[in-house]
Amino acid sequence: MIIDAHQHFWDPARADYPWMNAPELAPIRRPFGPADLAPLLKANGIDASVVVQCRSSVAETEEFLRIAQATPSVIGVVGWADLTDAALGDTLDRLRALPGGAKLVGIRHQVHDEADSDWLLRADVQRGLAALFTRDLTYDFLVRSRELPAAIASAKAFPNARFVLDHAAKPPIADGGSTDWSDHIKALAACSNVWCKVSGLATEARWDDWDAERLFPYVQHVANCFGEDRLIFGSDWPVCLLAGSYGEIKSALEACLAKLGAHVREKAFGVNAKAAYRLA
Repeated sequence: MIIDAHQHFWDPARADYPWMNAPELAPIRRPFGPADLAPLLKANGIDASVVVQCRSSVAETEEFLRIAQATPSVIGVVGWADLTDAALGDTLDRLRALPGGAKLVGIRHQVHDEADSDWLLRADVQRGLAALFTRDLTYDFLVRSRELPAAIASAKAFPNARFVLDHAAKPPIADGGSTDWSDHIKALAACSNVWCKVSGLATEARWDDWDAERLFPYVQHVANCFGEDRLIFGSDWPVCLLAGSYGEIKSALEACLAKLGAHVREKAFGVNAKAAYRLA
């Protein structure tokens, strides 16, 4: 099974997405749903996908579970729930009891938008993470270099849990990279309970001036750090459309992974996502 482990659905006419207000994001400020994604998956040989949260809303998570229930190709939902809520466990249990609830595989929060770089280490957040892991759910890190030390500490605090790093922590590709990012990636990868998504890289480069060759050093670095068993492909559609089509993004990442070996590409396009998210 070929899996796109990171894609989104949204409708700005029905809900507010604060991160989408920037003028340069106007091209993607419109509805995207399963009917838009289906032909792209078929054209690019993708069998299934994991839909990932876009806003801090339990209602969105509920909607994604309904979509997953009605859409066989959506095999997992990484939703949102308030990690600081003392009643988080009850919320998670309620979500899993809903139609489609069996496809809830993880939770994510926009940590890189928090003022506190150590937000993940707050006592209430750590309590929330414990509630997730008690229920065998995965936590997605949405962080940049600034928050990576807290992510590393969290991964160490829960050695038996599963974490997934989204977008390789958004390396500053457009600025030529940084040793801060590369050193922190190496430290996080030393935690064997963390997987890394090779996703969202083209939109960290210059949107009108990138190719597989320019992305490759970053893919190569995370591959060297995480190894072939902990790399996961994700399109980051429709955010990726800012830099290229679904096919262009998939082809570029596929080319990067293939340069590292056919077995690396094969695992990143399915096997590793199934392990990280316990996908059926």
